[in-house]
Amino acid sequence: MRKPRSAARVAVLDPDGAVFLFRYDNEEVGVHWAMPGGGLERGESPREGARRELGEETGWTDLEPGKLLCTWEHDFTRAGVPVRQHEHVYVCHGPRREPTDDAAAVHAEEKILAWRWWAPEQLARATEAVWPPDLAELLAALRKSA
Repeated sequence: MRKPRSAARVAVLDPDGAVFLFRYDNEEVGVHWAMPGGGLERGESPREGARRELGEETGWTDLEPGKLLCTWEHDFTRAGVPVRQHEHVYVCHGPRREPTDDAAAVHAEEKILAWRWWAPEQLARATEAVWPPDLAELLAALRKSA
């Protein structure tokens, strides 16, 4: 039986529309790309958790989660525990930059292998798994509505 877990993530978009993603390696689902984010702490709203996680994983404390892009659920194993994770995914716009050096310890703990900015056309052609799987389409729809 999977343990329910609430989480939040942030799709950080640079001025050209590229999205910032981390490359993770998970014991159950393997290598995949996902936005900065993670589990909510007790009493924390999804937006508060998204802001905290973004700061912890990137060092970017000057960005504010904006519009809710989507919610989705997925299964994976975290620290040996099978979970069913419900995520709120927010959008924010910011400059194109690298994570700060302060985030390196979090990357090691969370099994973050790499990071990169993905242009819309690169994301649409991704050959490795991206979470959520329809992220390219969600961001394309967002661009069209802007």
